Amino acid sequence: MKKYRLTFILFVVIILSTLAACGNEGVGDDRDDGRIVAYTSFYPMYDFTSKIGGDKIKVYNMVPAGIDPHDWEPKASDIVNLEKADIFIYNGAGMEHWVEDILASICNEDLVVVEASKGIDLLDKKDHDHYDGHDHGQYDPHVWLNPQNAKLEMKNIMDALVALDPANKEYYEENFNTYSQELDILHGEFLNTIEPLPNRDIVVSHMAFSYLCHAYGLNQVAIEGLSSHSEPNPGRMAKIIDFIRENDIRVVFFEELSSPKIAEAIAQATGARVDVLHPLEGLRTEEIEKGEDYFSIMRKNLEALKRALE
Repeated sequence: MKKYRLTFILFVVIILSTLAACGNEGVGDDRDDGRIVAYTSFYPMYDFTSKIGGDKIKVYNMVPAGIDPHDWEPKASDIVNLEKADIFIYNGAGMEHWVEDILASICNEDLVVVEASKGIDLLDKKDHDHYDGHDHGQYDPHVWLNPQNAKLEMKNIMDALVALDPANKEYYEENFNTYSQELDILHGEFLNTIEPLPNRDIVVSHMAFSYLCHAYGLNQVAIEGLSSHSEPNPGRMAKIIDFIRENDIRVVFFEELSSPKIAEAIAQATGARVDVLHPLEGLRTEEIEKGEDYFSIMRKNLEALKRALE
């Protein structure tokens, strides 16, 4: 169904683009102030790009606040707007299932396209997750949950902005160096906090934490698959309940962009409690209004892990 819907959207986009002669009419409002127009696929890409680009760029995020990017599909208006961009930044690694088809429909030959995860060692989900469901794609795409990978993504974004706007090279490099140091500090906080903790197993609702667990020696047991809206079967539920009881797991993690009902049911059946572990796929509007960002959410994740594992 998604494929047919996307095909229809692309057909509409082609018609609209043809009517506009595949030009950049209407871009003037975005370019009047001289800033680069950047479009990003979903929240981490938006946050990283905003941090590196600062006031030299104008950033638009395609996936709205509070929406799970796994299930989001672009509307015709999203693709038409993308035609106006100077640069488009997406995560890759299979996260954005729609990217290949959308880019093939874009008429803007000058659009710079950045796959932020390029160069990162991807983890095969079968090797790093104890989940026996069937998800599409070989790799876990949630690379940004390891701060060292987040640094590599920021560098890829910086390199692209420097190539596009060499006059502001030092500005982008200075921003990258600032946040690179912050990411090193964050990485150290995770290492120093998690290393002495006695337990290593975490039960999560969404199989999103391979990179975080791999970086800090944790073992992820997922109730559901890579999509936060996949449903575990009764056999999987029974296995999770047995694992929790046998390993004295005290916390079942869920995330804010999906329903906690399954995690709550498992917690109730085992005497565990529930807590939030945030995959940073998207922030709710209220989180954005409070000034939350990658760093603040990751530190909240660290506090939650400490409570669960100590």
